Parts: sequence; C-alpha cells; structure tokens
Amino acid sequence: QVQVVESGGGLVQAGGSLRLSCATSGRTFGLYAMGWFRQAPGKEREFVAAISWNGGSTYYADSVKGLFTISRDNAKNTVDLQVNSLRPAHAAVYYCAAGRAVTAQAVSGGQVAYWGKGTLVTVSS
Repeated sequence: QVQVVESGGGLVQAGGSLRLSCATSGRTFGLYAMGWFRQAPGKEREFVAAISWNGGSTYYADSVKGLFTISRDNAKNTVDLQVNSLRPAHAAVYYCAAGRAVTAQAVSGGQVAYWGKGTLVTVSS
C-alpha cells in the first residue's frame, strides 16, 4: 500500500518561510516524478511545483517561481518544498503528489498516481 504523508505546515507571518516535507512508502520512490499542489478555501486545487524522477529538472507555477524551491532525496524517499516570502495569497492546504511518470511536466499536467492528505499553511498579514 502506497502512503504519501506531508508535514511542515503551520502558521507563519507574511514574509516568512516554511519547509514542507513529504515522505512516501510502498513503491520505488526514485522511479517517479513528484510534485506539490495546493487548494485554498473556495478554490480548485492548483499545481505548485514538480520535480523529475532523478531531480534533474523542476517545473513551477508562474506564481511561485523564484519564491518556492522543490527538491528530493531519493535515498530518504522524501520531497521537500521550501516556501519563502509567504503572502496571505499563498495560504492553502498543500498536497504532495506522487506522479505516474518520470517527468515534472507530467505531474504538472495532473498525471498523479497518489495524493497525500495535505498540510495546512496559514499566513498572517
């Protein structure tokens, strides 16, 4: 059984930073791309960032380029999202996505095999 578990969310002041982490088990982590999505209240889930199977390429939503950084550690089966310069507009439940394919672009397009339950990021102004 594949498990995807996020951690690291919380309350942060505007301008602050958080590091979200996602741990997976139950499948060969290093064979697939991984990503992060988010869903704010009243809005649809949207793509945030993705990373290829070996970490060689990354892909970001335009709204987070230069602010967020995705990385992975295939030895630890984890993928992290460093979120900097947080603004109230960034507040959402952040979901880790385990991809169906190897490329980051595939994850950005919704090719997700497994989802985590999400971690809440709240930003105070």
